Amino acid sequence: MTNYKLGLDFAKQLDDQDQLSDFRQQFHIPKDKNGKDLIYFCGNSLGLQPKITKTYIDQELQDWANLGVEGHTEGKNPWLHYHEFLTDTMANIVGAKPIEVVVMNSLTANLHFMMVSFYQPTPKRYKILIEGDAFPSDKYAVESQLRHHGYDDKDGLILWKARKGEELANYDDLETILNEHGDEIALVMIGGVNYYTGQFFDLKRITDLGHKHGCVVGFDCAHGAGNVQLNLNDSGADFAVWCTYKYLNSGPGSLSGAFVHERHANNKDLNRFTGWWSHNKKTRFRMRDEFDQLPGAEGWQLSNPPILSMAAIRASLDVIKEAGFDKLCEKSKLLTGYFEFLINQLNNKDIKIITPSDPNQRGCQLSIQVKNADKSLYDKLTNAGVITDWREPDVIRCAPIPLYNSFQDVYNMVERLKQLL
Repeated sequence: MTNYKLGLDFAKQLDDQDQLSDFRQQFHIPKDKNGKDLIYFCGNSLGLQPKITKTYIDQELQDWANLGVEGHTEGKNPWLHYHEFLTDTMANIVGAKPIEVVVMNSLTANLHFMMVSFYQPTPKRYKILIEGDAFPSDKYAVESQLRHHGYDDKDGLILWKARKGEELANYDDLETILNEHGDEIALVMIGGVNYYTGQFFDLKRITDLGHKHGCVVGFDCAHGAGNVQLNLNDSGADFAVWCTYKYLNSGPGSLSGAFVHERHANNKDLNRFTGWWSHNKKTRFRMRDEFDQLPGAEGWQLSNPPILSMAAIRASLDVIKEAGFDKLCEKSKLLTGYFEFLINQLNNKDIKIITPSDPNQRGCQLSIQVKNADKSLYDKLTNAGVITDWREPDVIRCAPIPLYNSFQDVYNMVERLKQLL
């Protein structure tokens, strides 16, 4: 839809037509000191808590209290295979097959575990390609992998940078890099959605380019999972990782997801770190058997699942499943398009949106660049009851989340921004 209109009445009309509007009532919305709902546009950093999360965690606390160790097999949701309760819905959200997905560990830990298997440098092919403005943790992780294998972390790192005076990465430049250095690059590791600009990369295009030059390709989808249609299986990527505490609303520091493409599912020759939870489930508790690796993404697990964190993930996934992820993505495009329309109508020379205007090249995040920024506008927005996210040097990141944000949220946020400008 492109026929957006100004005025509060139009925002109310969109909310009235929104079939997902009731899902807002399923979340705890932070309030100001007067008890009024804050406008929360920070789900790209930490998603809000579903009201059912406490019930899901309480169930496991009760089983622990009443059953002790027997909760592993006798609990309402037996802990022994609790991670399996998450697999199907998570696979649907990231566009994968169940055998390709597992929830385990934390985000950067999973990135390292994937690189143990998929970054296999040789003296001639050892470099790693990442985007120029990658999330810092990704940059630190790949640099440490280079050092771990005995390579210089500056010489071994190739950056896919935006052109001078531009914010967004250009695919022609990526192709040029691979044409010139492809035979030196062992791994292409890109953030599926750039944390700063909100640019949603074409995962299949990048994967095809990388594979054409003999590179392994992986993605950090922390800002993509639960936000956009990743279609990981169709992309052909070798691996991907993501967190669950942003768009998947699982709570601060919660567990991560990992994807390993099905073509690697039964490859036992892939180097990897192992633990007893990647061992054959049927013989896992014999203890003294030789290691017998599970197929698929489960074969990268090390430890038994942390139940309380998984219970929170399960609660959120059940809400998303009820809403329907395809429907959420449809609303996201409408909501973000409306947000973009209202920002552009401000016609203010001091701010501009650096996120792609093409809805297929972004999720729900809009990154608003502030001219001569000193963070004061962000601080004023916060004081006006709008929770956003400041990223140095000059960007306010705003994410209207389709699960719990309304069109009136968007309208009211822009009205407050207009007053501050």
